[in-house]
Amino acid sequence: MERYLKKVLKRFLPYIKEYKLQYILVLFGIILTVSATTATAQIMKPLMDEMFINKQENMLFLIPISLIAIYFIKAIGRYIQSVYMLYIGHHIVTRFREILLSKIISLDMTFLYLNRSGELISRVTNDISRIQYFVSNMLPELFRETLTVFALVAYVIYLNTHLAFYSLVVTPLIIYPLILIAKKLKKYSHRSQSKNADVVTRLTEVFNNSEIIKANATEKYETDRFAVQNWQFFKINMKSVYVGEIVSPFMEIIGALGLAAVIFIGGREVYDNKMSVGEFTAFLTAVGLVFQPIRRIGSIYSRIQDAVAASERVFEILDTQSRILDGKKELSSDIKSIEFKNVVLKYEDAFALDSVNITIKQGENIALVGDSGGGKSTFINMLLRFYDPDSGEIKVNGVNIKEFTQESLKHHISLVSQRIYIFQDTLAANVAYGQEINEQKVYEALNLADASQFVSSMDEGIYTMMEEFGSNLSGGQRQRVAIARAIYKHSSLLLFDEATSALDNESEKRIQSALNEYTKDKITITIAHRLSTIEHADKILVMQKGAIVASGTHDELLSTSDVYKKLAGKFE
Repeated sequence: MERYLKKVLKRFLPYIKEYKLQYILVLFGIILTVSATTATAQIMKPLMDEMFINKQENMLFLIPISLIAIYFIKAIGRYIQSVYMLYIGHHIVTRFREILLSKIISLDMTFLYLNRSGELISRVTNDISRIQYFVSNMLPELFRETLTVFALVAYVIYLNTHLAFYSLVVTPLIIYPLILIAKKLKKYSHRSQSKNADVVTRLTEVFNNSEIIKANATEKYETDRFAVQNWQFFKINMKSVYVGEIVSPFMEIIGALGLAAVIFIGGREVYDNKMSVGEFTAFLTAVGLVFQPIRRIGSIYSRIQDAVAASERVFEILDTQSRILDGKKELSSDIKSIEFKNVVLKYEDAFALDSVNITIKQGENIALVGDSGGGKSTFINMLLRFYDPDSGEIKVNGVNIKEFTQESLKHHISLVSQRIYIFQDTLAANVAYGQEINEQKVYEALNLADASQFVSSMDEGIYTMMEEFGSNLSGGQRQRVAIARAIYKHSSLLLFDEATSALDNESEKRIQSALNEYTKDKITITIAHRLSTIEHADKILVMQKGAIVASGTHDELLSTSDVYKKLAGKFE
């Protein structure tokens, strides 16, 4: 356990160093608190000997005033300590959420496809919240309680070395059981955090698929599926509770043994006049106070396991390396040519792309056709560097695509995919996504996307707020917004993956007519299942099992390719 704790502390150290001032203030608060706690034991001696036994009248005023001063100092110390501990915790957790999200979305698409969204959400929310205790509370609390123990033990030894030995001999009995409990708790904590991710995943799936659930009247079915994960989560948490809550009563029993030894042996010394009543009371108070921080240290130690487990899960993500490595060159000019040279990509044992060779020039309109799973979407995804080829290379303007920074490459590419993404923001922000909003450009893009009419009917026009998933728009309207977003970006490479599937024929013709003029100096690559979308393409690539099996214009392919003839027969 100590090895894991040191490892996690080492990882947090660079972040902790940034809060030196706050930790100094926390330390100041701790010193005030520990000093006041020790003074609480010390005041017992004059209280008993001078006030009660010797009956010194001035002590009736001095001791209550001293007691008020001690607790006033302790209150100030605790306030300073608590405020700055919480500041460190909230601040570092807020930063870590951003760091973790930035890392996750920078990783390759394979990682994002393989990891459930609920699992990733749990890492960013639940796991990060659990490490807050580690960075803000655990370190200062552990330091405060340890310092308190040392100060009180030193005071106890100063009062009576012989009696101190008997009162503190039980302390080592605490250590071994705590280590065993800590190991159990860390195991349960890992399982609890993993199961929490399952619960979040199930919830995410339910909310994202609410329409199909309602359509099939499967509310009870989904509730039952959720209940399984939910109650498993409960059982794991209760196992952690059963083990973790042993610590406090165990420490109470050990503390009682220590106090019993003090009362028996100390009482003997008072009877034999080797110790005054005041000294014994101060000693007894100090020993009682020693066991409080020792008990809290045990509690902290058990709770650390949860934070360590969460920290390991967070750093596991931060240590993950993206399979797609960024290049160093900036792509500053428009994309004027694209070349696939013997490009091969495999998914497990099947070819996603198989020896693809094609050159595309500026101004060309390329259409991709083929049966589902033929490699059309993969062809587009390779240009976005969602994947890199297993062999061969893709060149943009004569340079290997891997040499460019991904940000500069994607700055020149616009994508309209089969799945339309609408964000909870204004319509204008959705069109200008990631860029500054220029009203004139927004209206121009919407006009080209045949969206002006429905936008003008909205109460707040382009500043109408979009609901989650764009649920206040129809399918065709969402598709028009996606096309407008691609136009607004003014990229030199346009990728359309079933971009007009939700539109009627008349709407599609209007958009195609507008886009023909807009894209004449750009490269356009289109995946479509409508003949009207592709028949005027400069070149049509017929794809099967990742390979280009035929290419040419619509008329050429009708006369030369049996595969295309069959596909053309399926087109609307």
